[in-house]
Amino acid sequence: CSRWEEEKKEDGVKWTQLEHRGPYFAPLYEPLPDDVQFYYDGKPLKLSLATEEIATFYAKMLDHEYTTKEIFQNNFFNDWRKEMTSQEQKIIKDLDKCDFREIHKYFVDKSEARKALSKEEKQKLKEEADKIQEEYGYCILDGHREKIGNFKTEPPGLFRGRGDHPKMGMLKKRIMPEDVIINCSKDSKIPEPPEGHKWKEVRFDNTVTWLASWTENIQNTLKYIMLNPSSKLKGEKDWQKYEVARRLKDVVHKIRAQYRADWKSKEMKKRQRAVALYFIDKLALRAGNEKEEGETADTVGCCSLRVEHIKLHPKLDGQEHVVEFDFLGKDSIRYYNKVSVEKLVFKNLQLFMKNKDPADDLFDRLNTSILNRHLQSLMDGLSAKVFRTYNASITLQEQLKALTNSEDNVAGKLLSYNRANRAVAILCNHQRSTPKTFEKSMQNLQAKIDAKKQQVEEAQQELKKAEDEFEDTKDAKAEA
Repeated sequence: CSRWEEEKKEDGVKWTQLEHRGPYFAPLYEPLPDDVQFYYDGKPLKLSLATEEIATFYAKMLDHEYTTKEIFQNNFFNDWRKEMTSQEQKIIKDLDKCDFREIHKYFVDKSEARKALSKEEKQKLKEEADKIQEEYGYCILDGHREKIGNFKTEPPGLFRGRGDHPKMGMLKKRIMPEDVIINCSKDSKIPEPPEGHKWKEVRFDNTVTWLASWTENIQNTLKYIMLNPSSKLKGEKDWQKYEVARRLKDVVHKIRAQYRADWKSKEMKKRQRAVALYFIDKLALRAGNEKEEGETADTVGCCSLRVEHIKLHPKLDGQEHVVEFDFLGKDSIRYYNKVSVEKLVFKNLQLFMKNKDPADDLFDRLNTSILNRHLQSLMDGLSAKVFRTYNASITLQEQLKALTNSEDNVAGKLLSYNRANRAVAILCNHQRSTPKTFEKSMQNLQAKIDAKKQQVEEAQQELKKAEDEFEDTKDAKAEA
């Protein structure tokens, strides 16, 4: 911490010197060999370079579940047709008549060939990657060499999203230097754009920590090149985040007592705020930021829950006052949970839902801004997000205490740590989509388990046989 506390700069200033090479751009498209063809309605069709490149994005995903989803197929085909020549648009009108199998096989074979490279060839590729990392993966920040987190621009491809995202299958366009804003210090060597190109803009903004930025075309959100988590600035930011959560520990009991008292308030807005805060505290729900209607997926957080997102059960599975949540949260990840709540919370929810339609807001007198203003008045720097950090940290600490044995070896302690992290992931509803190799991996693991069981069984049989032989030998000696 002392490292982050030294060299204090004036408010808002993050650095005095910042020098870097700019982003490393995704390599340009290499055309398919002449013997690898795309077929339309059973006939080979030579595609223009831009159309062919986008066809390869879809072809690479043929064995993925995404390409079976109608929304993915429709979004892909609509965006693909936009990039076609007018002649190609006249011919290619139906995705079902498109045959990408030969292109798919080409990339599968290419991937297998890469895996089969000799040790020397793999080492050569590693050295090339290390050279790029050395050149683009570091910056000079206030006289210190710091590692950059993500120094490469994302390659073009098809947007996947998480969960059932409505924009899945849309074309993620190639990022060009003309899209990129560079941020560095005035007295530094400004990074050179690739030959024949220029930057969108060069800034000298020492109040931000990003090195370069651009707007991605799917959701029109800004993407940044940032410092590595191990860097001074990133570490300092994380440290400050956890320090705020540590301060919450000292006042959380007082805040909880207040929101419990507000469940009985005469003001409806106070009751709604108190119940929402209870959910954020107890279930680590995200607050749910307001967004433009129709611009993104229908995702919600605590403050933007609608009546249709919860069901109330006076009794369920042997528990009383059960609330059943079912909604899409951040990144379209489903949040499904049945939780027993306090009687007053349950009664308030019944009141909030009275005479409302399923599409009506559950907390119609509350939004994230109102909630965070209230929290800020209770403690400087407090927001709904801090509760999530606090509860995740407390859960990890309690789980580590319960699961870790000081006598365990490193493997045992690591297992305890991973189990503790899993408890935090469950609390925060952190999920990853099932990998396409999941079933195969499970089959391989089961095969290994079965093989080990067979070995144990055979060893037990051999042991019994050896014991029987030993007893027979003893008996024979005794008789002699």
